[in-house]
Amino acid sequence: MPVVESEFTPASWLKNRHLQTLYPVFFRRRLSLPLMMERMELADGDFLDLAHLPQNGNPQVLILHGLEGSLRSHYATPLIKALYAAGFGVTFMHFRGCSGEPNRLPRRYHSGDTADIHAVLESMRERSPDQPLYAVGISLGANALLKYLGEGRVCKTLAAAVAVSVPFDLANAAQTLQTGFARVYQKHLLRRLVAATREKSKSMPLPIDVTGLEKIKTLYAFDDHVTGPLHGFAGADDYYRKSSCRRYLKNINLPTHIIHAMDDPFMTEAAIPDDGELAEKVVLELSRYGGHVGFVSGINHWWLESRVAMVLQQFTQA
Repeated sequence: MPVVESEFTPASWLKNRHLQTLYPVFFRRRLSLPLMMERMELADGDFLDLAHLPQNGNPQVLILHGLEGSLRSHYATPLIKALYAAGFGVTFMHFRGCSGEPNRLPRRYHSGDTADIHAVLESMRERSPDQPLYAVGISLGANALLKYLGEGRVCKTLAAAVAVSVPFDLANAAQTLQTGFARVYQKHLLRRLVAATREKSKSMPLPIDVTGLEKIKTLYAFDDHVTGPLHGFAGADDYYRKSSCRRYLKNINLPTHIIHAMDDPFMTEAAIPDDGELAEKVVLELSRYGGHVGFVSGINHWWLESRVAMVLQQFTQA
């Protein structure tokens, strides 16, 4: 069956969706790793900043972060370390403008942005043509990855993929983040998005009206005023409809494993697809608990990266 019950068991004191989400953000130690940094030039004149932890002759994994994420995200370096320990060479891709330096063009990145993913995978394939490629997407990166897989233009040596805490329906997520405690996440993300847009407007003219950016109070309004127009969409509704991965899941023709918690505070359970929406090669592993990119099973017991590494190892043995 495409939908399976997860074996994840949360810490007894962390069954609340918000505690699962926030505990690793505040208490997870970021690791110092011997990463090799690379600036990849793009055909449109922009660039991507990549971080590599290579293992020559071994399978390679590309990691895609979430909204306004980076190597400083709580899951980033622990996941890189876990995958490296499991025998994978790892590349962490910063979406445009997320590495600490603004990108060169007025545009940045968005939830349905798949061309850069393809470019990085093709670059990895050229460097390791005899090794299988795998991809792991987190949150926004998971949505973009699943959309990429369902679009049909996939890197030839990409063997399988894992997606974690997927905002399957962007409109649902935008609406959910306007309610209850979830407004805390919205406020944090919105503050970072507005600051990045304001900073960029100081260095180049933008094809949007930047007056009153600080008055924007919801992610929907930001996407309607900034994200949509900057990336060729008519507005937020057009952006959400065309970029949500849910409509692409049926077209995926690559072994794909999705890890998701039913209590994810970034969306309601209505956003979670059912069996009939999944392609035959897609497995949706659902947990009752776990929050958004949480999955904390105890003090210093971080289930998520070990589970991702295990799934990828199973793919290599298939």
